[in-house]
Amino acid sequence: MCHSGFAATFEIAKQLNMIKITCYGETDVGIKRSNNEDAFIVKPDLYFLAVADGMGGQASGEVASRTFVDTTLEVFSKAGSHSEQETLELIQKSFLLANNRILGRAMENPQEQGMGCTGELIAFYQQNFVVGHVGDSRTYLFRQGKMKQITRDHSFVQELVHRGVITEEDAKNHARRNVILRAVGVKEDLAVDLIRGECLPGDIYLLCSDGLTGMVDDAIIENVLSTSGNLPEKTKQLIELAKSAGGKDNITVALCEILQ
Repeated sequence: MCHSGFAATFEIAKQLNMIKITCYGETDVGIKRSNNEDAFIVKPDLYFLAVADGMGGQASGEVASRTFVDTTLEVFSKAGSHSEQETLELIQKSFLLANNRILGRAMENPQEQGMGCTGELIAFYQQNFVVGHVGDSRTYLFRQGKMKQITRDHSFVQELVHRGVITEEDAKNHARRNVILRAVGVKEDLAVDLIRGECLPGDIYLLCSDGLTGMVDDAIIENVLSTSGNLPEKTKQLIELAKSAGGKDNITVALCEILQ
């Protein structure tokens, strides 16, 4: 679920009025790094997928990101079919429990202090989705040929862009572009962005670490998603594009498509 591809399709009984989804995810160490601090999980049978990008150096970042995806799996595995409110609560619980576990581990292991991770988590219920978001990994929605970023980076440069101090183009090469303002496992109080919406047949949801978006422009990502290939083909193409552009960071891509 972390370092190799995974594909699956799952359909709930029609009387539950649930959508049918197919998912695929893959992660790559990239060209410049010696270890992979990203982690991901896709669980179409539990109607969620998640991506985390670790920070903290050496093995610590990998510990934090793995804690996030493992905790999310634990939380969702204990839940049955759920409503909007229950889905929101599951997402919040996943983030807050992972946050506490990472902090606790760092207290027990001083050499790991300062570790943390970004967190992207999308869960589906009935005909809808909820995204939980912390950090500068991203969630995109590709719908009817157009791609839209539905999360906002918790980063220093994104705040400058939001205030109109710099442009999106300036942000790409800013000296502090890697400074994130919010992460899982860094502070006791964690604010999680929650984004809700309705699913439509043909929608593709992309969760990714900045190893993709830092190397590949949104327009190129949109073009790949618009091709007729299946999710594994699109995932592999996006990773190869990031590596061809320099592969300076770990690259993680997780895709979910709403089937007809």
